[in-house]
Amino acid sequence: MSIWTRITEALSALTSGEGLAAVFDRLRSPPERSVAFTIAVIALGAKMAKADGLVTRDEVTAFREVFQIAEGDTDGAARVFNLARQDVAGYDDYAKRIATMFQGQPDMLSDLMEGLFHIAMADGKYHPNEDAFLEDVARIFGMSDNDFASLKARFVPDTSPLPHTVLGIAPNATLEEARVAWRKLVRDNHPDALIARGLPEEAVRMAEKRMIDINRAWETLSGKAA
Repeated sequence: MSIWTRITEALSALTSGEGLAAVFDRLRSPPERSVAFTIAVIALGAKMAKADGLVTRDEVTAFREVFQIAEGDTDGAARVFNLARQDVAGYDDYAKRIATMFQGQPDMLSDLMEGLFHIAMADGKYHPNEDAFLEDVARIFGMSDNDFASLKARFVPDTSPLPHTVLGIAPNATLEEARVAWRKLVRDNHPDALIARGLPEEAVRMAEKRMIDINRAWETLSGKAA
């Protein structure tokens, strides 16, 4: 059974008048983590699209890049997107429910934020309203300022991608501290680790770019020290 079939089933369980928030409350058990993750990214992405006032073709393409939506599954993805766009619930309500759903799993929330950054930058622009949106969602998720800065440094072109920021370490960190941080990031972002914590296979592909950025940061720091 594909993830989109499971998403359709989850949406079909909604009764009249219920919004996506009800889905977030129901998908808390581990077997449905990948379904919950996919719905969460699309729903928050839809709310973020309202932040800059325009849903572009590039943003729609970004959804397809993250989730590799097959032609036959487009309707299911569109339904999630439209439910979120039309839902009277605010994005902060979604974010709080999602934070509760993934409580104790900060890596999942970080993966989710990465998907949102990918969508935000799909049109090559980083709108101030998108920045405010993502910063507030990160705060609700309990993400530290350093972790948010690390994500932003990797995705936003006019943000200096300082290697220590990408690795999430202090500017004056020692080479050994950088090495420890780099090894942990490599271990945490191995495909097996990502799948084990419930990411759908489509989202795991985003980690390829992440690993390039992580390794480049380490090579820059270790090269300077050589």
